[in-house]
Amino acid sequence: MTGKIIGVGNYIPSATITNLFFDQHIFLNEHGVVLKEDNSSITNKLQKITGIEERRYADIKQVTSDLGFIAAQSAIEDSGIDPESLDYIIFAHNFGDVPFGTVQSDAVPSLAARVKHLLKIKNNFCVSYDLLFGCPGWIEGVIQANAFIKAGIAKRCLIIGAETLSRVVDIHDRDSMIYADGAGAVILEINDKDDSGIKSHLSASYTLQEKDYLFFGKSYNTESCPNTRYIKMDGRKIYEFALLHVPSAMKKCLDNSGYSINQVNKIIIHQANEKMDEAIIDRFYRLYNTPIPPNIMPMVIHKLGNSSVATIPSLLKMILQGKLAEHSLKENDIVLFASVGAGMNINTFVYKF
Repeated sequence: MTGKIIGVGNYIPSATITNLFFDQHIFLNEHGVVLKEDNSSITNKLQKITGIEERRYADIKQVTSDLGFIAAQSAIEDSGIDPESLDYIIFAHNFGDVPFGTVQSDAVPSLAARVKHLLKIKNNFCVSYDLLFGCPGWIEGVIQANAFIKAGIAKRCLIIGAETLSRVVDIHDRDSMIYADGAGAVILEINDKDDSGIKSHLSASYTLQEKDYLFFGKSYNTESCPNTRYIKMDGRKIYEFALLHVPSAMKKCLDNSGYSINQVNKIIIHQANEKMDEAIIDRFYRLYNTPIPPNIMPMVIHKLGNSSVATIPSLLKMILQGKLAEHSLKENDIVLFASVGAGMNINTFVYKF
């Protein structure tokens, strides 16, 4: 008995933000000094490293729970279920609802409760709660939902990942160009009829030395809002951490599943940095002394940027919709999901379609 995905949905905001959007930004270093490079050089360097050409921002009238609600509706419609039959709604995010033009985070009541309200679910025993686990939050939500299913306390769960990172960035920090908005969701249902579903999973939290690789810090503009905090990261340390720990976590999870490296059809990994993801995949296959097969890792970061918890479920929906020319999923395919992010947290699961 395990959890099986029976519906997938996403919401990709319509506002396309190209790299030209940042042409007039004043980028500073951590000491408040203007960067020597011109903005064109800065954005070109960003694109070469991360692959990001564009990203999507939410409409100014929307907040994170709105995006999550739309993705949830899409997943429910895709599954064909009655939402009253849901036992859990798990909403992965990191910053709550942040209204446009403010830096106020609002997470009371929980975003999951807000989505349940918007879905007009009357069932009081459909439990709704939020999950904060960095970018790996959506995967962790799937793992938790699967645990509920295997324990016999749930038969059907809705797992949402949504974020509006554009609302929590320091416009003077060049790392702000990485972040994007979006939402994705799945319906996970008990499966005791065939061998499809989640086959193995693994999670880890590294906190002794790595806790503050991603953190909330002051603006690089030392004269602007000194008490306001924004998302900050040590990109080099995150890159080194990911390459050191993610491939081995993926290997352990795959080995625990009983499947071989040659049986993996796709690897769906958190879309944070194209070169980092490529390096993770390279090291993963080197652990098996196996060449990387073609088209193993779909990427949409070029057009969608890094929307944190939303990247993986959004990408999954796009593949299932046939929106990526070189990628598809069919019955019996083996897919390895993986993510890394603030905490520092890592998680992964193996899934058979």
